[in-house]
Amino acid sequence: MDNYWINELIRTAALLVSAYALGRLVINRGVKVNYTRKILHFILFFLPIYLASVIPFQPSLQTTLLSGVIFTATILTMAKPIRSRSTMMATVFAAIDRPEDRPYTLLWVTTQALATYLVLIAMLQWLASYDKTVLIYITVLVAGIGDGLAEPVGVRFGKRHYKTRALFTNRSYTRSIEGSLCVLLSGVLAIFLLQEHLTQLQMIVALLIIPMVMTLAEALSPHTWDGPFLYLAGGASTVAVLELSALVGGVYW
Repeated sequence: MDNYWINELIRTAALLVSAYALGRLVINRGVKVNYTRKILHFILFFLPIYLASVIPFQPSLQTTLLSGVIFTATILTMAKPIRSRSTMMATVFAAIDRPEDRPYTLLWVTTQALATYLVLIAMLQWLASYDKTVLIYITVLVAGIGDGLAEPVGVRFGKRHYKTRALFTNRSYTRSIEGSLCVLLSGVLAIFLLQEHLTQLQMIVALLIIPMVMTLAEALSPHTWDGPFLYLAGGASTVAVLELSALVGGVYW
């Protein structure tokens, strides 16, 4: 647990320092929040992976729950009563506060984080019953890389758009086919990266199911709330791959 707490301390400090630096770019340089949010997304995705390799600890249900609580508490330090009294926290908040998300920015980020951690725990438990928890990394890679690239690619290159809704409001928001393709391609890439943990039949079935299911989950999920839907779709489709492969293999092999 000592290494776990060191990991959490470094991750939290890196999040706040990075958000402050990116917030200054938004305020002083006019950099789009769509980009700064995704830079933070990638920091939050890759930094824990790096830290776990240099300061290893044993992940568990307890550490996953604690990480969710700590991350949520960190987000809440950007709440209006605090940032209205702190220039530093106001700058940190500027790095994630898209104008189109106001006044729901923190509500969406906080509820999505909590829901994502809960879904992740459930999917890990589900895959553990098949002794295949390692396959959660297919979902993690798609959510981390594919979803991380979807918005900036859509903002920069998106030509074919479609509408989506958000929680707690009747507003409609725009996503792009080009952004959704990032999710699809990352699903294919993730399966190839995890192929050593799949049989040949499971690999084929996974390629047919997981990328498309996760792409549809990202496309149909509420604005700024795609995390839990991606983890649910990824975990459930991975279990479906294991079940279908066993069924097909039992019939034809």
